[in-house]
Amino acid sequence: MLVQQNGGENTGHDAGHDTGDVARIGPNSITRVAEALETDVGRDETVALFQSVGLEGYLASPPNHMVDDREVMLLHQALRSTLGLERAREIAREAGRTTGDYLLAHRIPRGVQILLKMLPPSPAARLLMAAIRRNAWTFTGGGAFHIMSGSPLRFTIAGGPISRGATSDVPVCDYYASTFQRLFQVLVSPAATVVEIACEALGDPACVFEVRWG
Repeated sequence: MLVQQNGGENTGHDAGHDTGDVARIGPNSITRVAEALETDVGRDETVALFQSVGLEGYLASPPNHMVDDREVMLLHQALRSTLGLERAREIAREAGRTTGDYLLAHRIPRGVQILLKMLPPSPAARLLMAAIRRNAWTFTGGGAFHIMSGSPLRFTIAGGPISRGATSDVPVCDYYASTFQRLFQVLVSPAATVVEIACEALGDPACVFEVRWG
């Protein structure tokens, strides 16, 4: 999701990255969900849910490459339809948290982390958001990422796989919010929160995330 992500060329544009005819996304969006799901419901139910969307092969051989973002869409749809919205959101939040931990351990260089932690929250947040934007293609799939102007800090994801095709009376992109919150809490401020304040599942034109600290 951030830096040193394998799987393609970084364009640095707001638009999501599309490889050929298939939009792709980093494998954490599947592997971390599988881990969180198995912890919550057990192996058998996890296998059954993945089988329901034709993704059981990823349980035997977790992907280590960019995956079709439609698979991520189907997986999150299955979570919500099978487990109910609230339980699905809890699993997505845990998957997002562990995705953040993975990025901190493997994708964000140690020197960058030290620098961000030394800075006051505002400049650290700006630098972190710039890095996120440069690597947006690794987590938006066929969607588009945009940083909004003004305060508080807000960013949008339009057309992303988590909310694609969903209809809900509450935001559903907990995976994204939790991933970013983990990064901001570790690198910017322990008090940081990331809240989705608008969502395409609600009929909004884009999913909007608000970052606050202190």
